[in-house]
Amino acid sequence: IKRGSRVGVNADCLERLSQCCRVLLDPSLRAKLQPVFLESCQAAYSSMVAKQKAVKSKASEADKQSRASNPDDLIQFRQLRAQAVQGGIEVDLMDADDISRAVGTGAAGEEVSKLRHVYQLTGFSDPVYAEASVTVHDYDIVLDMLIINRTPNTLTNLTVELATMGDLKIVERPQTYTIGPLDERRLTANIKVSSTETGHIFGTIVFDNSSTAQKAYVNLNDVQLDIMDYIRPAECGSADFRSMWAEFEWENKVAINTNILDLQEFLNHTIASTNMTCLTAPDDTSLGLEGSNFLAANLYARSVFGEDALVNLSVEKKEDSDGKLSGYIRIRSKTQGIALSLGDRITSVQRTAVENA
Repeated sequence: IKRGSRVGVNADCLERLSQCCRVLLDPSLRAKLQPVFLESCQAAYSSMVAKQKAVKSKASEADKQSRASNPDDLIQFRQLRAQAVQGGIEVDLMDADDISRAVGTGAAGEEVSKLRHVYQLTGFSDPVYAEASVTVHDYDIVLDMLIINRTPNTLTNLTVELATMGDLKIVERPQTYTIGPLDERRLTANIKVSSTETGHIFGTIVFDNSSTAQKAYVNLNDVQLDIMDYIRPAECGSADFRSMWAEFEWENKVAINTNILDLQEFLNHTIASTNMTCLTAPDDTSLGLEGSNFLAANLYARSVFGEDALVNLSVEKKEDSDGKLSGYIRIRSKTQGIALSLGDRITSVQRTAVENA
């Protein structure tokens, strides 16, 4: 048997072939297993095909309902769009956003999402207070920063110098501003994203005090980007999953450390926390989750950059007085960044589950 560049047969196929040969050659065994092969296997295969069709039809209906844009919609580039100035404040104009605000589409959800992504960059005792609202647009990140002068003096030549760690790139040069006493200013910075991994944004605020004519520096707190902003659930066949699992070279092995005692609950918590798709049908009762102490599942997701993320979850429920879960979660990908970042995400959500329990 030849499949792609691989020649040979795996253990499952070899066992199945030997079993079929025994059934064909042994009349007594054929009489006992004939109903299993002709009826039970056919029913199981029909049920599996029906479930796969239902999942695909549901996904296609969801794609049709959540259409990203119409064929005649205008394509807008944020970096090339001009900014209007009203009363000394830069206003970022976006026609599609203005229309969505006018019709009230997703206004409440957007406000809640923005509040979750607000980061305090400096302390309350610093001469300059700064906070940033981070908005992720797949391939670029927009930092809407609020700068407040908390001193009674005018600050001149104020510059926010940002730096990045990871596959992030700042596309604009820092500009200088003059902020009066107890005045504020809103700044916008655009950062380009080229791959899926956890990135860091850090920097300093540099300014001159008009009264003392001295240059001062204020260090900014780090802003850590969440990898979940780039991970999207996706479907993948079993053969493709095994092929990519053997092909991908980067693997991250995470030990399970949680006090969730139910196997199905832990699987659902992992799927919801990592924004992935379970390929082994967790709702299927034929998997034998009820009354079983073992669980093995394959999860799959794809990033907005087309990178594949594979996860194999192997859990065992110990038969002791505690009944805790043990095992490992293995992550494989073509790049090192997504494997490490997804592993850190799984480790953090396990600790969160322990604290909230």
